Amino acid sequence: MKTRSIAKRAAGAAAAVAALALLAGCGGAETPSGDQSTGAAGSPGAADPAGGALVVGVTSDVDTLFPWKATQFNTVNVMQVIYGTLTEFDQDLNVAPGIAESWEISDDRLTLTFHLRQGVKFADGSDCDSADVKFSLDKIADEATAAVARAQLSSIASVAAPDAATVVLNLTSPDAGLVSSLASINVAILSSDDTEEALNETPNGTGPFKLKERKPSQSLTLERNGNYWGDPAKLDTVEFRVIPDETSIVTAMQSGNVHLAVFDDPLVAESAETSANAVIQEQAQLAYHVLQLNATKGELTDVNVRLAIQCAIDRQQVLDAAALGEGAITGPITSPAFRSDPSARPCPDRDLDKAAEYLAKAGKADGIKLKVMVSQGEYATSVNEAQSIQAQLADAKIEVELEVLESGAYVDRWLAADFDAAVALNGGRPDPDQAYSRYFTSTGNLNAVAGFSSPELDRLFAEGRSSASKEERESIYTEISSILEDNAAWVWLFTSYTYTATTADVSGYVPMANDSMQYLRTTALG
Repeated sequence: MKTRSIAKRAAGAAAAVAALALLAGCGGAETPSGDQSTGAAGSPGAADPAGGALVVGVTSDVDTLFPWKATQFNTVNVMQVIYGTLTEFDQDLNVAPGIAESWEISDDRLTLTFHLRQGVKFADGSDCDSADVKFSLDKIADEATAAVARAQLSSIASVAAPDAATVVLNLTSPDAGLVSSLASINVAILSSDDTEEALNETPNGTGPFKLKERKPSQSLTLERNGNYWGDPAKLDTVEFRVIPDETSIVTAMQSGNVHLAVFDDPLVAESAETSANAVIQEQAQLAYHVLQLNATKGELTDVNVRLAIQCAIDRQQVLDAAALGEGAITGPITSPAFRSDPSARPCPDRDLDKAAEYLAKAGKADGIKLKVMVSQGEYATSVNEAQSIQAQLADAKIEVELEVLESGAYVDRWLAADFDAAVALNGGRPDPDQAYSRYFTSTGNLNAVAGFSSPELDRLFAEGRSSASKEERESIYTEISSILEDNAAWVWLFTSYTYTATTADVSGYVPMANDSMQYLRTTALG
């Protein structure tokens, strides 16, 4: 929609976030899908490419070209248009066919059979068949690969490829969210002939674009992939141009050097509309802003210290400081079908007296010092969030030292769990298991990053994954949310919006609630 005034946008924030609850795909259903082999999820009918060279302004460069290890937002966005997955999300986050044109689940929910499209090829012209799917899923599940989505495939006991067009997943237990998990670009299907080293030089995917040129720290340019199985991309090329801050991107739009950008800061979006005559589309996001606490580090090992931090923070004040109040206070789970009650926590509102009590219980009545890691460049509101948190915690005798890092250095430290606390913007998922089992289970491949797990959480995540009952899953994820909040595993802050700015000659781009830029494949210029 067109950007409204700041005041009106703030007034409509809750309604826009609530509208996400209408997304039909958020239940993680594993029902069979029909054949949609005529095009990609949500694509219009086949049409001749319109041509054009689109420039997208981004604040950070990609940090890898290997999709199984992509975590940074811009990197994920680029990977999504180079690579393909078995399933996809459409614009409403319903699970739709991808490389697999259909699938069915057995009556005991322990066998999932995928039927692959005919004629799918990698960018180098080689065929993509069941052997590549088996290779990819086996390698992602291998701990040695260090794939970020390994935990999402933990229910798969074995993968079989009985013929070139069929893939059979044999499961250890039913998995209600698996079909949804397979839509993640972190589960991209790669050629069995490729290696991580080779793909970091020359990506080779089944998506609508392929790599044309990369200038590190400056730009990455994609061109139309003539071997793409779906409707051909309308654009000749898409250049992701690195411009360090959002205000400078607006200036580039004014001069006609950038056609599309996705902003986090509503004031920058307002500026783009008024000064660059940009068209603004506002989209509520599943991603959540959070203060991650590493419960394995120093004084944060004491739950009372973590609860003191939770109680000392006014989440609305952080939202107001960072994004002019445009968003919604959140608990752990942002998926509309399972959304956490943001008030169901020991301190639903800021309570300095209670924070002092928790510090006293921890034997830290005189206060503590805390280092908080912050990324500068990946998203616009991070430093403002951190400064608001720093000021608020000072009132509770918690002295915060901010470590502001370039986004690449931040991601490296984050993945290594080399921090005490970190201000983060983490991607939300339609299914809670896909969002959190990798973090808060003892075998989750990002559990070191999360810094918290328990046997009870292991049990609940397993039950939530295997249950076919929507009501039962709701109850399970409510309990999971309560455990996370009662232990102040992290301090969940708010969900917000993205503001997609396009010049008047751009058409066909569809913003998504999961922040995906997959609809660059339907975007036209001129």
